[in-house]
Amino acid sequence: MTKEIKRILVGVDDSKDALMAFDYAINLAKKDQLELVIVSILESDDMNVFQALSKDYVHGERQELEKHILEFQKQAQDAGVKQVRAVVAEGDPGETIVGEVIPAIKPDLLIVGAKSEKGVSLKFGSQAAYMAKYAPISVTVIR
Repeated sequence: MTKEIKRILVGVDDSKDALMAFDYAINLAKKDQLELVIVSILESDDMNVFQALSKDYVHGERQELEKHILEFQKQAQDAGVKQVRAVVAEGDPGETIVGEVIPAIKPDLLIVGAKSEKGVSLKFGSQAAYMAKYAPISVTVIR
């Protein structure tokens, strides 16, 4: 018995794989009239210790990311997706999406790109592999 998909969560950054995952999620959401929730994670690992301690720097980075994710939301709406939300969270992408975003959003499917452009994932293994292993929902990894 297959579970009905009503809400898709897609993780985005500016990597090639994430952009392909975003396009895939848009097409699926549009075709099947699904709700699309777009998430991007502000990674503290990308900041040096002085930046991380500066509330102004972190606030500025978050504002930039929030502005950028609204561009993704508009792109999905312009493509014909009727229900679109955008979410920004902070922390390690894999752990934050699995531990905080999925329980809050309650999606039926997570779509992510295979490789990230930034962060610890480049050095210590794939965030996509982490999410595929630990997410309590189905995960589609796009490459």
